Amino acid sequence: MTLTKRTRRIVDLLDRKKAEEIDVFDLGDADYIAKEVILANSLGGKHTRALYDAMREELKPLGEEFFGADESDEWIVVDMGEIIVHLMTPDYRRRYDLEAFLEEMKQTRR
Repeated sequence: MTLTKRTRRIVDLLDRKKAEEIDVFDLGDADYIAKEVILANSLGGKHTRALYDAMREELKPLGEEFFGADESDEWIVVDMGEIIVHLMTPDYRRRYDLEAFLEEMKQTRR
């Protein structure tokens, strides 16, 4: 399956599970550890965990690999190899402003 299709499948799942403000950053030409980064807001701490659980339950049987995750109630970072997913509460997303960092990374060519 192509990277684009994998990313689309993750975004669709997050959307169905009521994640908000889902953004995808294509970093394929950047000097970064992943080719795609997905940011998604949860509705709160329990929803953050529920989104991650839904990803594992639905995507693992389809062949997706989960190499690791850094977890807290407010923010979970999921390493899926070429794709990194950040699930976070809106407060954390505003506080850490990953969009600015990722936009800067897009400007850094390999």
